[in-house]
Amino acid sequence: MNIAANPTDAIAQLYASHHAWLHAWLRRKLGCSHGAADLAQDVFVRILASRDALCGMREPRAYLTTTAQRLMVDRIRREVIERTYLAELAIVMENAPTHPSPEQILLTLEALGQIADLLAGVSAKAREAFLLHYLEERSHAEIAAQLQVSTRMVHKYLVQCLVQCAAARPD
Repeated sequence: MNIAANPTDAIAQLYASHHAWLHAWLRRKLGCSHGAADLAQDVFVRILASRDALCGMREPRAYLTTTAQRLMVDRIRREVIERTYLAELAIVMENAPTHPSPEQILLTLEALGQIADLLAGVSAKAREAFLLHYLEERSHAEIAAQLQVSTRMVHKYLVQCLVQCAAARPD
């Protein structure tokens, strides 16, 4: 890719040259034009946020697809957390005579978002073990069977997640 002297020009050139292609690629992957448009915009916003990405970019389409795939994984992870929360909320709503206030729901969603951000630094299996254990209250043995690892590995995954959360906690 011929990088312009000005980073803004380089981003504009990258956008003009590859946005339509990226949108079409994402539409095929997602099966949804609106979702593809949103994700394509997110890719370019990510590139804008880290202008260093333009330095030495030899294969722009490879870079764009890698960035898009990472954003898709992030989006899927958040959707899983949201669905899990909503399922738990439905159970609580069925069993509880009182309903959580909108403020309680907002605080819970914010907390889940923060947890999702904190867990972005651990492996996918560690995140899954954490969610299964703390949100679905599964035992170490059940998680081990589902993830096809030992119970000792499940314990290590949970420790990794807790260490990650503790490291981010303000003193």
